[in-house]
Amino acid sequence: MRIIAFSAFLFIAISAQAQIDTTLLRRTTADTSKRKMNMDAIYNRPMLQSGKLPVSLGGYVEANYQHLGTDGISEGHQFQFRRLTLFVASTISSRIKFLSEIEFEPADKEISVEFAAVDVEFHPLFNLRGGMIVNPIGAFNQNHDGPKWEFTDRPISAEKMLPATWSNAGFGVYGKYYQNRWLLGYELYLTSGFDNTIIENEFNRTYLPAAKANAERFEESNNGEPLITAKVAVKNTRFGEIGFSYMGGIYNKYQEDGFKLDDKRRLDVFALDINTRISKTGTAFTGEYAWIFVNVPDTYSQQFGNKQHGGFLDIVQSVLKDNLLGWRNAVLNLACRLEYVDYNVGRFKETGGNIGDEIWSIMPAVSFRPNPQTVLRLNYRFQKQRDIFTNPAVNIAGFSFGISTYF
Repeated sequence: MRIIAFSAFLFIAISAQAQIDTTLLRRTTADTSKRKMNMDAIYNRPMLQSGKLPVSLGGYVEANYQHLGTDGISEGHQFQFRRLTLFVASTISSRIKFLSEIEFEPADKEISVEFAAVDVEFHPLFNLRGGMIVNPIGAFNQNHDGPKWEFTDRPISAEKMLPATWSNAGFGVYGKYYQNRWLLGYELYLTSGFDNTIIENEFNRTYLPAAKANAERFEESNNGEPLITAKVAVKNTRFGEIGFSYMGGIYNKYQEDGFKLDDKRRLDVFALDINTRISKTGTAFTGEYAWIFVNVPDTYSQQFGNKQHGGFLDIVQSVLKDNLLGWRNAVLNLACRLEYVDYNVGRFKETGGNIGDEIWSIMPAVSFRPNPQTVLRLNYRFQKQRDIFTNPAVNIAGFSFGISTYF
């Protein structure tokens, strides 16, 4: 039914566009003002608007080719249609606006809503947001659109350690303050959150992304306790932005119908994110690092870690910006992503030996942008992964090529 509904939506949209005078259509491009911060990524997207209609439409698409091998054994040529995402935004009235982000992932044969919230702007320093909210932990979770990145894959730490894209039903406030070259922004949300699947899952490790499968979190909380997400970011228009974020709360169902089932068990996440650029060379640095602390019951084996940490750093260098192949101001970039994740920080109680379960990855890349909204990217991944017993690492290597564009 979801696929049928999605197809009907596309048919109606295409039919409606065919009946509209195209001279009335205008592109509302992403605002690249230096006064924008990472927290503005939700609205800072190119969209298309017709005449004086209060609704804007947009989206992006991603498609990839991969040829990867694990210790020399390959699954051959793989073609992937990763995702198709639609944006629908509306200015309801002065200082009241709405945005939704609807993602269609053919691999899962489902349609999911990642963001759908109403913003009420009382003052630049105090605004209310309610609905389905993307929790601002780190930077990538809010700023995850494929065309913004030079790499075909999302960061391992953001997608396989943190649960990007992670959204929940809830309410919160946010605001910004400007002073000369300095910007200060904050966000604070109370939402539904995690459940026992972060330690009761098929991966046999502490795994926060497992909670994404619980769609009931958009209707009711697992345990009646709010998940708190808070972020403070500072930006200097000359040097870049740095953000500090926190997400935490009770994750387990500790009581039912007034009867105690378990002690309250907390999950706490701290993250640091940066983006900066060397003005002389144009070299851009974007990254984040997160630390996770989970109160795992003593009855669980040591393969379920109570501490995790990991992150990534993207380095992007433009090497050519010119009129290329008929595109004006096309850009050719060289890039590299460095990644690390430790799913289980600690030592075995019996032997004192280090607990493994770690991943290292280096991904050099070449990307070509015929325009700011479209990127073609060629990546090579070299990845090592150790199990909890620190046996010789499994090596994963290979090429990937992809295209991603806003529309």
